[in-house]
Amino acid sequence: MEQAAGCPAVGGSYPQKNAEILSSQYGINLFLAGLLLTFAWAVHAVGISKSHLLSYLITLMLIQLLWMLWYLCRSCTQRRLIRDKDTHAGARWLKCGITLFAVITLILDSFKIGYYIDFSNCLSPTEGIFPVTHAVHTILQVYFLWCHAKDVIQSFKTLERFGVIHSVFTNLLLWTNGVLTESKHQLNEHKERLITLGFGNITVVLDDHAPQCNCTTTTLCSIFSQGIYYLYPFNIEYHILASTMLYVLWKNIGRKVEHHQQNKTPFKFHGITVGMIFGLIVLTSTIAIVVVYLIQIGGSKIKSELALTMFYLHAIFVLALMCTAGIVALLIYRLEDRSLDNSKNPARKLDAELLVGTAAGSWLLSWGSILAIICAQGHPKYTWYNLPYSVLVIIEKYIQNLFIIESIHREQEKANDDIKTLRIVTISRGSTLSLTPLYKEIYNGRAARDSSDVPCLFKGSICGRENDGAGVAKEEMSQDNSLVIHSASDFSFYSRNSVTNNKRRILKNIAAFLFLCNLSLWIPPAFGCRPEYDNGLEEIVFGFEPWIIVVNLAMPFSIFYRMHSAASLFEVNCKT
Repeated sequence: MEQAAGCPAVGGSYPQKNAEILSSQYGINLFLAGLLLTFAWAVHAVGISKSHLLSYLITLMLIQLLWMLWYLCRSCTQRRLIRDKDTHAGARWLKCGITLFAVITLILDSFKIGYYIDFSNCLSPTEGIFPVTHAVHTILQVYFLWCHAKDVIQSFKTLERFGVIHSVFTNLLLWTNGVLTESKHQLNEHKERLITLGFGNITVVLDDHAPQCNCTTTTLCSIFSQGIYYLYPFNIEYHILASTMLYVLWKNIGRKVEHHQQNKTPFKFHGITVGMIFGLIVLTSTIAIVVVYLIQIGGSKIKSELALTMFYLHAIFVLALMCTAGIVALLIYRLEDRSLDNSKNPARKLDAELLVGTAAGSWLLSWGSILAIICAQGHPKYTWYNLPYSVLVIIEKYIQNLFIIESIHREQEKANDDIKTLRIVTISRGSTLSLTPLYKEIYNGRAARDSSDVPCLFKGSICGRENDGAGVAKEEMSQDNSLVIHSASDFSFYSRNSVTNNKRRILKNIAAFLFLCNLSLWIPPAFGCRPEYDNGLEEIVFGFEPWIIVVNLAMPFSIFYRMHSAASLFEVNCKT
């Protein structure tokens, strides 16, 4: 009888589990087809042109637009219904971040439209339709994420699984397309720089997809063509953030949510001045280094070597500071005794997996550089700085991942349960003895004591009680000054709270400093400052084509890691 009663419940879960498996397989096949189409265009496969790739992406975006419109209309008709929400998903700061990237992506689309108009005589119509469709897709998707990123879908679950997973992999394909286009541009510049550095044995063949016609307005064409590649890093970050938010939405479909009040954790600048100052110094110096690097690299052999040396020395110093800050934070955690939150949380689980997964891209490049330094027969002077740089990249990400993952899994302090209201005994002329709550103090999770716990006055025979001792009270009314008495244990509360606040302040400053450092380290590779390309030593050891393939595969993950780490550290700062 027990098995019979349990069968419907178990059997009832099979359709939903099958829907999850089928939708995920649909998304993977959708992505693989687009990935092969992208690769075929990149290698100039016979019969495959850019218009085929853009037509495929346009079709995917139109399907997603139809699904989002259907979902928004259905939500509007059911807006009076109470819906489950995942309070951990779609944080406001994350929505603001994706909105900023979306605005810059719209500027990129406008540049592409202008570029198409100037070269309209020899470009396919799909190159004009694509940016228009992408702009509409961006606007509607950002609105959708602002309104529904926290939804826990409980109706039309099978259909919604396919709709959401389609959106996830559509954004991943748009991310892949952006990464490939930006990488091809960087590769062309890299090949030209190698000649300057003296690597003449490497065959330089530019991979050019430029239009085979003249521009109608030369000045505007130059602005559009150059501006597009400076805006691509923001477009790339926009699509990867959108895909992660949509993936959390997909994981939440049909999930049973525990209804509990989540403490709001607003960001405050108070108490993080030191971390912000040092972080801003790193950010400013990094921007200066990138500007000088891009100006000097490729100018001459001496200038290129100086640019590489300057980059490595600056990066070594910053990474050493980040390692030190991370170790200090972990030591503070070891001194604290706080339990971890092991409740089911798809957003938090995805954050941890992305940190470790995307860090593997940098680790791959670092180990490649270390192996090249060990195996190379000749070593230009600037290449030796690459060794400590690569080692520190590995160590820093190892320490930082440990700090972030532990931080997002630590339970927050429950101030409401840990507050003790201390009672102050005040005796004043012409009044009875009163107990005045003056302040709150954290003390062993207990509420305020009753009035019987108030210590006696140090007059010896005088003890503060409200219900008797009228003669004693009259005797003390003759005093002119009020007396405020604290028990000896109260001062231990002050000390304990002071130590806790100091630890918390240090952790907030470390999180703020690492946040700005990760933003700083995101800037160089995102805007073309890539010593993995320009060093030249790895190409000699591994071969030009194999090493370029490794860099083009690993670099996007390395760039995303820095932005994702910055977002996670912002959350850590808010929670600390």
